[in-house]
Amino acid sequence: MGATITIENALKRYGNDTIINGLSLEVQPGEFFTLLGPSGCGKTTLLRMIIGFNSIEGGIFKINNRVINDIPTNKRNIGMVFQNYAVFPHMSVFDNVAFGLKNRKLPKEEIQKKVDAILKVVKIDHLKNRMPAKLSGGQQQRIALARAIVIEPEVLLMDEPLSNLDAKLRVEMRNAIKRIQKQFGITTIYVTHDQEEALAVSDRIAVMNNGVIQQIDTPLRIYQRPVNKFVSNFIGLSNFMNANIKKEAGETLLCFPGSGNYHLSMPNLQKDIADGSEVLVAIRPEEFELSSAGPIGIPAIVQSSVFLGAATHYFLKLENGCEVEAVQDSDMWEILPTGAKVWLTMKAKKINVFTPDGDIPLVVREELL
Repeated sequence: MGATITIENALKRYGNDTIINGLSLEVQPGEFFTLLGPSGCGKTTLLRMIIGFNSIEGGIFKINNRVINDIPTNKRNIGMVFQNYAVFPHMSVFDNVAFGLKNRKLPKEEIQKKVDAILKVVKIDHLKNRMPAKLSGGQQQRIALARAIVIEPEVLLMDEPLSNLDAKLRVEMRNAIKRIQKQFGITTIYVTHDQEEALAVSDRIAVMNNGVIQQIDTPLRIYQRPVNKFVSNFIGLSNFMNANIKKEAGETLLCFPGSGNYHLSMPNLQKDIADGSEVLVAIRPEEFELSSAGPIGIPAIVQSSVFLGAATHYFLKLENGCEVEAVQDSDMWEILPTGAKVWLTMKAKKINVFTPDGDIPLVVREELL
């Protein structure tokens, strides 16, 4: 069983710049936990504080309730997989993976057994005598993963491990990492700026921005119910439209300025929201529905389209000048032409509504309904 990681009020400064200020989180035993955010948001800095590569200016870091702040890196029993693999070029695959075990002075027979076993798990046992220069990027990343796991760490840290691989190999390796992590049950903290990658591998995701955690939740909840505009637009893509609240005959309606008579009933909005309130609506491209028949919906003109096989992406301009993107299942034989007039409706259960500044969600979480 993996370890519990607890961080309380972490503080990190570089000179006069505060990178992380008062960050707290807890990672559960065996959990695949991802730190996701744009470059410079502090996610790698936090990872390096956990392993001991960066100093800790404040806060408490614990593994299984043991404070690790002042424990040397090599005594923390943490495995690390780096972005650039950090494979020793002068060592064979076998010797690279055995490196940590030799440092721990395990018997030669035990090292042989453990390395052979982990090489089979990561599916490079047939390459154990080869030198890194003769291996692909994906194979070198498997060496790095095997080397980190073979020492049986309490915690596994991974810093952008797939960013140097091509698209197809990234998908293959992220599936392998997820499978191996679950097989060993190692508590894992994974750093990435790739939203799709985070959604694919994580049990939970912490979305960070400017050293602050914006939301911690499951991939499904992060995507379907982001807590603010930043999360909504960083995880996937959202169209943002201004709207007003109208309360009529016991219903709460969203009314979109310049959209004619299109009103959307929203029974899942907070009950105390006032009639006439201004709100910000976030609609993911797949949450639009297009019709060329009309007249129900918001009028729009097709500006362009991109056919991507199963789906077609439409770029549209509304009558008020606002531009939005919609994704629809591809029609069997036809794509709406540029210049075509369409009407947009929305999937009320899926869209998100925020205060005008985008900071506070107004949709009631489903488990509270």
